[in-house]
Amino acid sequence: MADWEIRKTLGQCCGTERPFEVGEEYFAALVETETGLERRDYSAEYWESHRPEVYCFWKTRMPDAEQQKKKLFVDDDMLMTFFERLAEETDAEKVSFRFVLTLILMRKRKLKYEGMKVEEGVETWTLRVAGEDRSVDVVNPHLTEDQIEQLSAQMGQILQMDF
Repeated sequence: MADWEIRKTLGQCCGTERPFEVGEEYFAALVETETGLERRDYSAEYWESHRPEVYCFWKTRMPDAEQQKKKLFVDDDMLMTFFERLAEETDAEKVSFRFVLTLILMRKRKLKYEGMKVEEGVETWTLRVAGEDRSVDVVNPHLTEDQIEQLSAQMGQILQMDF
């Protein structure tokens, strides 16, 4: 599994390099590059006029650097949307990313483990979606604790959350 170097916001628009003002809304996005997923931030004006091609995105605000408490920029619905978006991916990095997201959603009680099956050497978990009458399957890539911790930290940086 390759290491992801997904950074926190640089505080400026990727398209114009204009710094964001405190409280300004902007779009944070994951973009597929040759080296994997990369975070890029775009001002609302640039986003509306250029609509860059991205893997997924969310709208957020530039925080006050002096503010002590982190605000939650991504809610559980956004995490579930991201989880669903990764459902058909077969790339090993994205499968691993989705698995760690699964663990986070299980901890948040949005997914509940129902069972496991192994077919052709691939272990797949079946999970019930909380509040819905449906199940989802997730491939278990058998990550080490260090890999899970690293991916969780990178998710936290991407989504500006503590996991």
